[in-house]
Amino acid sequence: MGHFPDDTVGKPALSSLMRLFQCVRWVAALGWLVAAGSVFGGGGGGVPALVSEALFPPEARHNHASCIVEAADGTLFVAWFNGSGERQADDVKLQASRRRSGARAWEPRFTLWDTPGFPDCNPSLHVDGQGRLWLFHAVVLANTWESTLLQARVSGRWRLRGAVRWDGMQSVLLAPGEEFLQILEGHLPRLQAEAARPDLSLKERQEVTEFIEGIHLGATNRLYRRLGWMPRAHLTTVGGRWMLPLYHDGYSVSMVALSDDQGRTWRPSSPLVGLGNVQPSLTVRRDGTVVAWMRDNGPPPHRLLRAESYDRGETWTPAVDSGIPNPGSGAEVRVLRSGEWIFIGNDCESGRHSLAVWISEDEGETWPIRRQLAGAAPGQGSFSYPSLLESRDGGLHATWSEALGGRETIRHARFNRAWVRASVPAP
Repeated sequence: MGHFPDDTVGKPALSSLMRLFQCVRWVAALGWLVAAGSVFGGGGGGVPALVSEALFPPEARHNHASCIVEAADGTLFVAWFNGSGERQADDVKLQASRRRSGARAWEPRFTLWDTPGFPDCNPSLHVDGQGRLWLFHAVVLANTWESTLLQARVSGRWRLRGAVRWDGMQSVLLAPGEEFLQILEGHLPRLQAEAARPDLSLKERQEVTEFIEGIHLGATNRLYRRLGWMPRAHLTTVGGRWMLPLYHDGYSVSMVALSDDQGRTWRPSSPLVGLGNVQPSLTVRRDGTVVAWMRDNGPPPHRLLRAESYDRGETWTPAVDSGIPNPGSGAEVRVLRSGEWIFIGNDCESGRHSLAVWISEDEGETWPIRRQLAGAAPGQGSFSYPSLLESRDGGLHATWSEALGGRETIRHARFNRAWVRASVPAP
């Protein structure tokens, strides 16, 4: 026999076989999801696990400054900028990729946004309470960071395959006023005292003096105060308020854009002022204190800089050194549902050859647990500008810029708290 003599018999039988095959595939996929969830999800216990992969094959073009978010259905979404350079290259655009819940690979990347003839940089993503995707990014008008115009876009249809269809877009215009100026000027005597530190070399004192001159210029130049604000890390919410951390690379001052109407309108906070504090990442303590952790572009010792706000981001304490090393590179700190805080960044004072994860059990006062996530010999690789997410199943996801042998990609890693804890305590 070996075959069906007519279609009236063959089609139902074939349909049954197809349904059986689909059922087997569904059961297999479900088993993989359950196994993955049991390994990566849950609390700090369990089996230590780490899986990482590149989102796309390494290439000669520059791929940098990624940000990762998760949809309600478990879809992961990552954005970054891609081009022949950064601010100086007009072909720079934003790219993105998705990974569906249960999928074993990332979907092909696509253009998330491209302003023709202008570099688009530093995407920051946020998923709001309605499940919509917000994209904040920098459009560089005149190939200098000081000429950046901050843009916001929103989409309710971002989980579909292919390019994102945007529902609305606007420029986020911020006009820091006289109070902002007065606060900046009020910090100058404290910073000038830093220039007289006996442990600084002549070169380092000159560097401090240049920072002070830059802050004075930024304070007195209205264009500097209104343009040049760029995002980097995730938006944070507290008490219904949106807090979008921003920084100005022209004079190394940070600020938080505040919105009390879910992104419809924005206003500036007071400045966060130190010596080279940029690219803030925000965390919120149980008592409501907001803590900003910032890249250190200033003189040594190179440490992540920290400032605090006791009024939901309106005003800030002076930026001071924390105990976390930072080589002048982006970092992120997030609050986990367990109450622990987790830091990801370069755990060295020079170079970007080591990327590590730290855990704090006392809301950032101490960081006793550390494990390297990626590393190479100094000068042999770069792993930088990480973004961090705790997914709904309790797993941890990180993306970062990876450069090896003159080729670059965006790498994603999924791991759990047990993996971080299965390391020797940090010194």
